[in-house]
Amino acid sequence: MDFDLSAESPKFVQLAIGVVAFLAVVGLVLLLLDRTPMRQRARLHAAILLAPAVTLLTIGLIVPAVRTTLLSFMSGDGTDFVGLANYAWMFTQPEAVTVLRNTLAWVVLVPLLVTAIGLVYAVIVDHSRFESLAKTLVFLPMAISFVGAGIIWKFVYAYRPEGADQIGLLNQVVVWFGGEPRQWLLDSPLNTLFLIVVMVWIQAGFATVVLSAAIKSIPSDIVEAAKLDGAGPSQMFFRVTLPSIRPAIIVVLVTQSFGMLKLFDIVRTMTGGQFDTSVLANEMYNQAFRYGETGRGSALAVFLFVLVTPVVVYQLRTRKAVR
Repeated sequence: MDFDLSAESPKFVQLAIGVVAFLAVVGLVLLLLDRTPMRQRARLHAAILLAPAVTLLTIGLIVPAVRTTLLSFMSGDGTDFVGLANYAWMFTQPEAVTVLRNTLAWVVLVPLLVTAIGLVYAVIVDHSRFESLAKTLVFLPMAISFVGAGIIWKFVYAYRPEGADQIGLLNQVVVWFGGEPRQWLLDSPLNTLFLIVVMVWIQAGFATVVLSAAIKSIPSDIVEAAKLDGAGPSQMFFRVTLPSIRPAIIVVLVTQSFGMLKLFDIVRTMTGGQFDTSVLANEMYNQAFRYGETGRGSALAVFLFVLVTPVVVYQLRTRKAVR
């Protein structure tokens, strides 16, 4: 392939302009530093270092957030002001209420199930002979992306008519026990529960590792004192283990709740939000980019931001308290 210098010359000109602009900015910064009194140089250094981050934060977060908020009060095409109509739609229309209900189910069930399973598993394998292998096996799903996990579990739930060879593991087990195969992802609200199983399968390893580390950090003198006082296994668990690892349990619950509010991949991959399985993030995408309802999509985005904000604030306060 021949290289045409004349055709590529505009790109070289743009590159040269970029290099000159960069050198000019660097030269200007050095000049300012040279002429700035020593006492003020620290502030100038801080301003120079913060300027790129502040600029990117403004362009990538603040401006889009303000624009999205404004669009949430506009019509679908973004031309007419409709006030709170998009928010009223969110809380009154059956399809939108279903989305909110599904999101609530994810936020409540997944953190509780993940924490409970991880805690039980961590207690069972603690100080066992095959502890490392057991933790590795339960943590392996964490290495799989949500999209990959969704594809795997679509095969697990796959359906073939009765009498045909079943390729789905769950339906094959049902057939072995004399039952009839079912389309597990079509029946609401059970299909949402089957999707939740996928997330629990992925995240249980995270909870196990975090809680197991917390259990091992319990001071040995507390454990020995409890045993000397005659505490049985159940008393050790409820009166020693649980109170001692309470901060770790809160971390797992908050982290999982935060992740479930912005859930998108699994629902998008397995059902596309159909059959009453959609959640906030998926419905926001559908309304804004598939149905052309920019106002409704923006309203969902703003509501999602409002829900996520308290969780973020709580995490920040928790970290400060730990420090």
